[in-house]
Amino acid sequence: MKYIAIVGPSNCSSTEKVDAYNIGALLAASGSVVICGGGSGVMEAASKGAHEKNGVVIGILPGNDHTAGNPYLTYSIATGLGEARNAIIARTADVVIAVGGEYGTLSEIALAMKMNKKVILLNSWLLEPARRTGSMPLIAHSAGEAVEIALQ
Repeated sequence: MKYIAIVGPSNCSSTEKVDAYNIGALLAASGSVVICGGGSGVMEAASKGAHEKNGVVIGILPGNDHTAGNPYLTYSIATGLGEARNAIIARTADVVIAVGGEYGTLSEIALAMKMNKKVILLNSWLLEPARRTGSMPLIAHSAGEAVEIALQ
């Protein structure tokens, strides 16, 4: 059973929402556990997709209230760490899939790369590290391709 994080912005486009939902649903159908930041936008769409396929969704929340996450979480973990919780998301996941993104998403991508995790980008930040210290992120062109790469 893989733990796969889906990361992305809380304010996302409708395309990003559909992609995140489909990724969550496909991962749940594969038996994977979905990890996310527990909030709105990409996180909520991925959670909803997984939830509707009876998958397990763990939200790593930035605040102190475990009830503050989106309604599709199976389990929510209140960290009280703000954005520093991004390190917990990256550390917990076996694979990180980024859908779209703002600076929080960029930090999750960078942390996962530093931890030598597999990172898959779907319409997200394109990165070329100044110094190659680990694996490069992989590019996906669809939700299905992102899941296929994640499960390899």
